[in-house]
Amino acid sequence: MTVPTPVTPIDAESKNVTDRLHGAVPPLPAGLMEQLAASGAEISTDDAIRAEAARDWWPLAIGWAAEGSVPQRPAVVVRPSDTAQVSAVLALCNEAMVAVTPMAGRSGVCGGSIPVHGGVALDLTGLDGLVAVDEISLTADVRAGMFGPDLEAALGKVGSGYTLGHWPQSMDLSTVGGWLACRGAGQYSTRYGKIEDMVLGLEVVLADGRIVHTEGHGPRAATGPNLTQLFVGSEGTLGVITEARFRIHPLPPAQERRAYGFTTFAAGLEACRKIMRRGATPAVLRLYDQAESARNFEQPDTNVLIVLDETDPALLAATMAVVDDACTDAAGAHTLDVALVERWLGHRNDVSALAPLWRAGIVVDTAEMSGPWSVLPGLFDEVVTALQAIDGTLAASAHQSHAYTDGACLYFTFAGRGPEGDATWRENYYRQAWDTVTNATLAHGAAISHHHGIGLNRSRFLPEALGTGFDVLVGLKKTFDPVGILNPGKLGLPSPFGSSPWS
Repeated sequence: MTVPTPVTPIDAESKNVTDRLHGAVPPLPAGLMEQLAASGAEISTDDAIRAEAARDWWPLAIGWAAEGSVPQRPAVVVRPSDTAQVSAVLALCNEAMVAVTPMAGRSGVCGGSIPVHGGVALDLTGLDGLVAVDEISLTADVRAGMFGPDLEAALGKVGSGYTLGHWPQSMDLSTVGGWLACRGAGQYSTRYGKIEDMVLGLEVVLADGRIVHTEGHGPRAATGPNLTQLFVGSEGTLGVITEARFRIHPLPPAQERRAYGFTTFAAGLEACRKIMRRGATPAVLRLYDQAESARNFEQPDTNVLIVLDETDPALLAATMAVVDDACTDAAGAHTLDVALVERWLGHRNDVSALAPLWRAGIVVDTAEMSGPWSVLPGLFDEVVTALQAIDGTLAASAHQSHAYTDGACLYFTFAGRGPEGDATWRENYYRQAWDTVTNATLAHGAAISHHHGIGLNRSRFLPEALGTGFDVLVGLKKTFDPVGILNPGKLGLPSPFGSSPWS
């Protein structure tokens, strides 16, 4: 079984690790530890285990780890092995008003699984396994703690072989439940859709321990509101997802690849828009600006577009014909060596440079957003220019990573360095860079996240992003979790434990 992968070592002995966020952390009530143990779930108060459960892949925490700190440790890590144990743990914590932070692979980069108010870190990796596959209806039931590679390996062994088609960069680090909690997107999303397009129904445990099953009994049902989608993207604030039913696909029989270059990023975006407008959905349609084309492909004088599709040969031929038409018709476009696609495939999940850069004093992160085609060229220019203007910026760049008929995801990368050893500068720069990207996104009427979610880092922006809809979300929180124990401090939601320590 796959297990969580720490982003970087913590430079301190376990007993000497300190908490950085300093959120309000009430002590556990007397007797609760014994009650949690009686649920049958594994529990641990080991210093090293608590320290690892105190963080995810939020880049800011890498710098803290180099100083012997973590964001915030839980009082106890609880690892259930089935839904009944999850139910028992939540019922106990709800009664005792103890914060519960669901987590599994901890691959999120927005601080979504950091237990900012201590309490219980609910480790869901014990809920592992492929439960059932319906080969006739092309559906699969999967437990929420199953890691991506394990799921694909299991599906590949059923019958003639199947795939979910969900291939995020965090594939080796993330779980089914995490994908659903953050509305994740795989790198092949233009062909297969995002996770909310794949899921048919859920098993969810509410804050008081009630077990709820949503949808999943028939395609495109009209049995009232789609309750499944209430929990998808809720990041553990409304309920804990323990199992899901998905659409699956036979393993694709054929694949083709292309690589093109464009004189401007805007010209490449226009080609992608025309491809989608004609109804072609190549699995991979990724456009890189000149800075990233130089960094990733050693192509400094162009904006690289890589294309890959996998499907039935007849559909594949039609899709690639549309791609070729759109790209060859673009002014100044030219073909590139298709080996660039293989180069991308070989490095697409490599995140090994992240920790060394932070440890070297360089602040680096990525911020993805999604917007309609009509605003993307201007938004790209504005954000990259604004990031470059921040004092200390070393690099600012972007690529288009996921495309749809109505728009696409832009993925901005920034890096900066300030005075050596100045941790205050580092955190201020980080906030300023995020403010720059997010405020521009909001001003253009675009969405502040496409697939990384909100977590802790983006919480301060969500009320403005949702507008009056944020009050609806607050109302849902009060209904599903009236005591307020589930993942407090996230999504900008009010909490009985106090204000967010990163706002």
